[in-house]
Amino acid sequence: MKIFNLSLAVLGMLASVATAADKTVNVLLIMADDIGFECFSSYGSKEYSTPRLDALAAAGIRFENCHSTPVCTPSRVNLLSGKSNVFNYEDFGIYPAGEPTFAHQFRQSGYATAVAGKWQLLTAEGGTHPNEAGFDTYCLWNTPLTSRERYWNPSLEKDGALMGLPDDSYGPDACTDFLAEFITSCAETDTPFLAYYPMILVHDPFLPTPNSKDRGETSDKKNFIDMVNTMDALVGRLVDTLEAQGVRDNTLIIFTADNGTNKNLVSEFNGQRISGGKGYTRDHGTHVPLIANWPGRIPAKQVNRDLIAFSDFFPTIVEAAGLPPKESTDADGVSFWPQCLSECGNPREWIYGYYFPHPYAKKFNDSNNHPEVRYARDRRYKLYDNGDLYDTQVDVMETAVIDLEVAAPTVKQAHRNLQAAINAYPSKGTRIDYLKVRGVYPPK
Repeated sequence: MKIFNLSLAVLGMLASVATAADKTVNVLLIMADDIGFECFSSYGSKEYSTPRLDALAAAGIRFENCHSTPVCTPSRVNLLSGKSNVFNYEDFGIYPAGEPTFAHQFRQSGYATAVAGKWQLLTAEGGTHPNEAGFDTYCLWNTPLTSRERYWNPSLEKDGALMGLPDDSYGPDACTDFLAEFITSCAETDTPFLAYYPMILVHDPFLPTPNSKDRGETSDKKNFIDMVNTMDALVGRLVDTLEAQGVRDNTLIIFTADNGTNKNLVSEFNGQRISGGKGYTRDHGTHVPLIANWPGRIPAKQVNRDLIAFSDFFPTIVEAAGLPPKESTDADGVSFWPQCLSECGNPREWIYGYYFPHPYAKKFNDSNNHPEVRYARDRRYKLYDNGDLYDTQVDVMETAVIDLEVAAPTVKQAHRNLQAAINAYPSKGTRIDYLKVRGVYPPK
């Protein structure tokens, strides 16, 4: 009898997996704003509480070596296009007009597509409207229509018009509600969907949230801790919506963040005090969380240390959904979908980075306003185009340039490999000629 019952259980499990595999794959891609790996309890933090994301990581895969560009717009352009910024970055707040996105790929395959949260890819100077970027519907802050308010009593644009929200509305709640309604509508009509959630949280200003015990709190750090917890709760709300609508078993959820934590914040992590690295190409500016979860498809309790770049998200979700791969001569993303399935895949030997967020800046004098920076890194070493080589494992803050004259042979080999990686890319951004035509680069 015990054998019979076990067989029934196994058959039931296999039937469930087969049913999920037969369904069209939905994708929910979530990207938080301004938060590094050190702010997640699944990564080892004791200071922040992220139980819903911890649960997704425990039941799926957590990547320990995912790297973004160190600031907002470049990461968003990189993620949406599947290309390094060296190929298509134009200016802060702009997504290059006509550049295909992963939303185009999904919409062309019959998916309903939606985006909610922070856009920051369209200005009066240029850029791309969310509809032009492949999204059928949207609810966004940081468009030409919206004002600066993003949290309490927010200014949000929904499908071409400012939203009329009740007093004391909270922007992140409104965006989450929008996506929950979108998911529900798609589930009710049996329509496959791509939902992209570039969250408003947890970027400054650091204000109390609806979950805060003290709505009058003025401490940036205390409010940031609450904001992290609220961010996690909103992710959980969307997971609950998927489950309530019966589409959780055929929905891939991916969570990441656009860059490191605000540089004015200090966090306790593994016995160390880590200052936020947003704006800097050091690890604390680029090392972000990456969690993937899909019940019945992604095996649980995985931790992966392969290098992941933001260019990799586009081919990964396309492969996971079984869509035709993107055709492009300069897309440099590598799918990490095999790793999600506990397979070896095609792990990167290195990541290339290009960082030039404000090419129009009149003065290059801080972490956001500076000349072009190009670099390549492997799991240990990082080489900049000026020749500086660092050991990121023992010198995470990049304070001591390695002397190649006395370096070990393995270090010299790493230097050669990384120099070859830098040389494989253009010597400067391919949009720089466009900037020169406008007479704004190099600065006078």
